Amino acid sequence: MTLSATSTRRLALLLAGLAMFGPFSIDTMFPAFPQLAQRMAVDQVAIQQTISVYLLAYGAMSIAHGPMSDAWGRRRVILAGLLVFVAASVGCALSRDLPTLLLFRALQGLSAGVGMIVGRAVIRDLFQGHEAQRLMSQVSMIFGIAPAIAPIIGGWLLLTGAGWPLIFWFLVAFALVLLVATALWLPETHPVQARTPLSPKPLLRAYLEIGTNARFQRLAAAGALMFAGVFLYIASAPALVMGLLGLGERDFAWLFIPTIGGMTLGSFLSGRMAGRLHPASQVRVGFICCGVAALANVGYTLSVEQIAVPWAVLPIFLSGCGVGLVFPILALAVLDMYPRQRGLASSLQAFVQLMTNAIVAGVLSPMLSASALHLALGSMAFFVSGWLFWRWERRAGRRLPRQDAITPRLEPTDHA
Repeated sequence: MTLSATSTRRLALLLAGLAMFGPFSIDTMFPAFPQLAQRMAVDQVAIQQTISVYLLAYGAMSIAHGPMSDAWGRRRVILAGLLVFVAASVGCALSRDLPTLLLFRALQGLSAGVGMIVGRAVIRDLFQGHEAQRLMSQVSMIFGIAPAIAPIIGGWLLLTGAGWPLIFWFLVAFALVLLVATALWLPETHPVQARTPLSPKPLLRAYLEIGTNARFQRLAAAGALMFAGVFLYIASAPALVMGLLGLGERDFAWLFIPTIGGMTLGSFLSGRMAGRLHPASQVRVGFICCGVAALANVGYTLSVEQIAVPWAVLPIFLSGCGVGLVFPILALAVLDMYPRQRGLASSLQAFVQLMTNAIVAGVLSPMLSASALHLALGSMAFFVSGWLFWRWERRAGRRLPRQDAITPRLEPTDHA
C-alpha cells in the first residue's frame, strides 16, 4: 500500500505534533512561574524544580520508548504514551501543592518523549532514501516552531484570568487532539514479524551492541555536539539577553526567533535538497554554515566592547540553519544501521543528545555565560568537535548511501 501526497502531508503534520507536545510541556509554563510561586507559597527557585523533574524523567525514559515500540508496535506505544500524558496533565492542573505537581510533572516527562523518538522510527519504517530525508525535514521544520510559540501561548492563557491550571488543561486538549488523530491516521508501520521481544537480557545486549558500536558513537556524537553549539545559547538565554545584550524581560524574541528561524530554514532546505544533492555533500554544506557562523561570531565579539542586536544574533541564525541541514541526515544514518531495531537506535540517539544538553545547561552554560567571547568560543568548540567526529566517520571508510527515490510503503519489508 502506498501513501498519497495528501496522506504524506497529513503524516508530517501528525508526527510534528507528536514531537511538539514535549517542548510545549516545558515552554508554556515559563510565563506562569511567578503565579505558581505565589499560589503555592514557594519561591521561584522551587518552581524551577518542575522543569528539572520533568527533564530527568524525560531523559531516563528516552532509552525505553524505542525498544517498547520495537516489541509492541509503533502505534500502540504512541497511543499509550498519549494516554499517560493526558492523565499526567490532568493531575498537574488539579494539583494544589508543589510535591503533587512535581509527581505529575515527572509522569509527564516519562510519556512526553514518545512522539519524537518513536516518530523517527515511523518515518524510516515508511520511507527510504530522499523521501525519508524529505519527510524528516518537514517534521523538523514544523516541530521547530514549538519553542517559539509555546511561551506566547502560555502568556495568552494567563491573560484570560483563569490562572495557571489553564495551561495544563490546554496540554490536555492538545494531547487529546493528537490521540484522536493518531488513532485515525497513523498506520502500524512495524509488523508483528519484524518485532523483537522485550526481555531484559537480549535488550541489555542490544543496548550494549548499539551503544558500543563505533559508527553509532561517531554519528550520534557529531549530531549531539553540533546541536550543542546552538543549544549553549538557548541554555544561556537569560544571561545573554538581559545581561550581555542589556535587553528586557520581554525581548527574548531577539534570541529565539533567529535561532528557531535558522533551524526551520535549514530543515526546509534539507527537504528541498533531498534527491538533488548527495547526503554527504549536504552535511558538508551544513558544517560550512556552522564554521562561517562561528568565525563571524568570535570575530564580532573580539571587535566590539559591547555586543548588540542584530549583529550578535545573526551568527546564531546561520549556525541554526547549518544544524537544520545536517541533523536529518545523521538521524537517518543511525536508523539505517539497525533496520530491525530502529526504535532502540532512535532512543539511544535521543539519550546521547539529551545528556549532552544536560551537561551544557547544567555545567557549561553557567561557566561561560558571563562573557560573550566565552560563549562564542564554546559554541565554536562544539561545532569543531562535531565536525571532527564527522570527519572521523568519513575517514573510517563509511559512506552515506546515495538517497535514490523509492515508492513509500506501509509494510517495511525491504530494509536490508
